[in-house]
Order: sequence, then C-alpha cells, then structure tokens
Amino acid sequence: MKRREFLAHLATGAAIIASGSAISPATGWSQTTPDNPISSAGTGTRSLSIVKRVIEVNGKAANVFGLVQPDGTTGLVLDAGGQFDVALSNNSGEPTLIHWHGLTPPWEMDGVPDNPAALLAANETRRYSFPVGAGGTHWMHGHTLQEQNLLAAPLIVRTAEDTKRDEQEVVILLHDFSFTPAEELLAELKGSGSKGGMAMDHEAMMQGMAGGAHGGHMTGMAMPGMAAMDLNDIEYDAYLANDRTLDDPQVVATEKGGPVRLRVINGATATAFTMDTGALSGQLVAVDGQPIEPVSGSRFPISMGQRLDILLELPRTGGTYPILALREGSMERTGVILASPGADIGRIAPIGSEKGPVLGLDLEQGLKAIDPLPTRRADNHVALTLKGDMAGYTWKIDGGERLNVKRGDRVEVPCRICR
Repeated sequence: MKRREFLAHLATGAAIIASGSAISPATGWSQTTPDNPISSAGTGTRSLSIVKRVIEVNGKAANVFGLVQPDGTTGLVLDAGGQFDVALSNNSGEPTLIHWHGLTPPWEMDGVPDNPAALLAANETRRYSFPVGAGGTHWMHGHTLQEQNLLAAPLIVRTAEDTKRDEQEVVILLHDFSFTPAEELLAELKGSGSKGGMAMDHEAMMQGMAGGAHGGHMTGMAMPGMAAMDLNDIEYDAYLANDRTLDDPQVVATEKGGPVRLRVINGATATAFTMDTGALSGQLVAVDGQPIEPVSGSRFPISMGQRLDILLELPRTGGTYPILALREGSMERTGVILASPGADIGRIAPIGSEKGPVLGLDLEQGLKAIDPLPTRRADNHVALTLKGDMAGYTWKIDGGERLNVKRGDRVEVPCRICR
C-alpha cells in the first residue's frame, strides 16, 4: 500500500487540546491525504473561477477573493509537458485578471492588466491555452490591489518523477491580511487622505503595493534614503497559512516515518517570512520551481512571491510537528501542523517568543542549480536602474524600454540602485 493510499484510511484519532482544529484538509485546501492524490490527469479544458468568499479571521467574517475549480478545490495541479488549457470565469462581480506566476505563456496571456490584455469583466470567461512547460511549485494571483485581498492560489506542475515518488505533498500558501481595504492601506503609505474607489491602474499598483516586488530577494536591504532596517511597512491584522491563523490552523494527517514534501508559496503582499520546521531537519530541494542541490537546515527564508520545496522525514515514533512561518523582524507567525494518528495537538500562539530573522542574500548566493544553463556569452546586455521614494511610496525601474529580445536570446540584466 502506498503512502497516499494509507493516509486515506486514517481516522481523525488525534486528541485536540485547546484548539478547534481537526485532522482533515480545510475546505477547498486538498492535500495528498485523500484517496485522490490530487491527480492532474485528464484531457480537455479545465474550468477555474474567480469568486468572492467568506473566511473567518480572528473570530470575524472576512470577505475575500478565491480561485476555485467547480468542486471547490483551490488552485490547479497540472502535468509538466502538457497543455495549459483553462477557461477562466470571473464570478467576483468586479473587473480583474490573473497572472500565471512561474509559467511562460504568450505575452498576451500573461495576466498583467493592459499589457496588453484588458481586465476580465464581471461574468466574462476567457480561455487560455499554451504549453505548461517544466514542473515546479508555482502560483497564480492578481496584478491588482485585489491580490492583497487573497486573490491568489497554488499552481502546482508535477513531473512524471513527482507522481512516482511515494511521498506526501503539503502545499502551504502564506498571506498577510487586513480588514482595512487595500485602497486605504495604499493611501496611507503614500501619505494621502484619499479613500477613493479602486483604481485599476497597474503602474500605481506595482509602485504602491509591490515596492519589494513579488519574487524580490532584497528584503531587509534598505535603498539609499531609507531607514537602515525598514522591514515592515504595514501592520496586518493577521498572517495566514492556507487561509487560517494559528488560532485555528490546518492540521494535516501524516504517516509515522513517512517522507513529506512541503511546497511553500509566499503569496503575501508585503511580508517576508522564515520557514521554521522546528524539530524536523529539512532539505531545501527547489527554489521558485527550479531544482537545486539540496541544502540542509530547519530555517529557510522566503520573500514575497518566492516558492520553496522542502523535504522532511518524519520520525517513526510519530507526533505533532508545527511548520511555522516567522514574520521578518517581528514576533507574529503562522503555519500548519503535521500530525500522525493519535497524536496530541496543543495550541500554538500566533505570537512567538522572539522576532523572526531578517532576510538577506546568504542562502541564495550559495544555491546551485541541478541543471544550470550552459556557459556562453550573453546576446544582449540591458542595465536597469531601481528607483524609490519612501516619502511618496513610489517605485520604478528605468531602462526596461531597452529590453528588446527574441526567443533563444541570453540577456544579461545588471541592476543598480539609485536615489
């Protein structure tokens, strides 16, 4: 019996202490514990809907976005080398658009508003069809202020090797959440008293809410003119892992002695974390969907938009194992709990006893790709200048207009920081 089949027969036999959690995936957050290991098999067009939904945050109802399949499952799981064939329907009641982060679709399908595709109108359906490409842990999200309101979901691309491995996958999507509308948060950051309606201005959104940029790797490093340690611009109401806080975390059933692959996605708008595997030693085996030579440890930094694949080997004695995300420079934290049958599950406070580490570049500077690019000279060299103004909370990249490339080109893009 394979591990995925075994886990399907586990009863929720854990004793829950001071917690309302249960050993089962949260609604819409399927992990590889059911009989169906979230297979992506099948042909034909997949349906995906942008919806409004209500979740509970800090004991209160929160109105947020979602990206769901017809059965309510969050996100997508696809096969590497196959076809991305998705009918995206906007049932949210307001214009929006989705970016397929980690995939390489044609420009017109990339999901950046007016670059060149128009926003998807309410009740409109648009079909996307292009090659999926290589495997990896990816995600999808809005390139609008709606992303701050949880318009994001996992996009997992499995290779043939992934499906053959007898390991359990646990997907963790991190987010920062505020009951204050994103427009008001942005207005406060920009020093404006304006509380106007949502402007679908992509440039303003990118300047305002993505100062560090999704996928940025410079968290904790100040630009000239900024405070030396300007780590967190927004004090959020909650930090979420799979839509839940540590007051009511997702508890994932695991097998004693079984291997687990964590697929961690930092979907937060303005919060970097450090993943802490606690008593379990992990091996980082992929970053941003790219396989790397394994890096051992129990703490791994993850900036906004980044993804980490971490392998764990659970003890044969079983037990409960919190997998925590520590907020950078602060004591807030979130996460999920791995639990074997019969394990006692105690409450974990959302505020820790120490501040989360400040992120730097130490890890990334030592990463080595499993399949690196062949060595050759660049075909093009385009220098970019990063500019920022903390007082007005505006950010830009100069030089992008010179990025004229064609398929197959190798481009060298040095960046410098300017006042």
